[in-house]
Amino acid sequence: MGKIIAIANQKGGVGKTTTAINLGGCLGVLEYKTLIVDADPQANATSGVGLDPKNTKNIYDCLINEVHPKELIVQTENPNLDILPSHIDLVGAELEMINLPNREQMLKVALEKIRNEYDFIIIDCSPSLGLITVNALSAADSVMVPVQCEYFALEGLGKLLNTIKIVQGRLNPQLEIEGILLTMYDTRLRLANQVVEEVKTHFQELVFDTVIHRNTKLGEAPSFGETIVMHDAASKGSINYLNFAREILQKNNLTKIGNDDKKIEINDEL
Repeated sequence: MGKIIAIANQKGGVGKTTTAINLGGCLGVLEYKTLIVDADPQANATSGVGLDPKNTKNIYDCLINEVHPKELIVQTENPNLDILPSHIDLVGAELEMINLPNREQMLKVALEKIRNEYDFIIIDCSPSLGLITVNALSAADSVMVPVQCEYFALEGLGKLLNTIKIVQGRLNPQLEIEGILLTMYDTRLRLANQVVEEVKTHFQELVFDTVIHRNTKLGEAPSFGETIVMHDAASKGSINYLNFAREILQKNNLTKIGNDDKKIEINDEL
């Protein structure tokens, strides 16, 4: 049975979509069958793996028209990575779902139909705490929170954690926090180091060891419709996300990688 991980933070621009597509891509390269569920109306994860959101059947049909997700899933250029695309129509889905009796569980019902076909299902949430995000948290086994290494890093994080507690109490008692991922780290900035220390002090073991550095190739890859590991496997961004994928596998007891082999070293010249 595949593990479902929601990637959520109501702050925009923290690296949710970048993490969803590149973690999925790296897990695929490591031969774990992975599905990305694009639950953001902006559909950036959809376009980020090379699909045109305007020309694909999408998650809206799954939630509102009860189309089986298997009919909507598209395989990417990575044979172990599939995607359930999104569309701007998803904005209207929240209004259409609001009066339905099972409105918080609709995504869970859909994903249970295909859960056994994947090792991991990664849900890219929108930068809000609306009904679609609540659906994602209700469907997930765990939630991963990207936090950028900038001044306002902790702003709103308390609100997100409170929402997670509410979902745990009312909708999904099994929901766990997978961890907090520090993103957009710039070694040249003293502030970035301060943010890393502050987040680690506050959240301790919840913070992943891997930190995602700022990297030009990471920003460039989506314009080619590629994950970073397919775009430039030797880049710092690719190495970061491969390390992160290996850490996820280690945390979920899916690999026997020793501590000495846990990370790929980064060449500072990359």
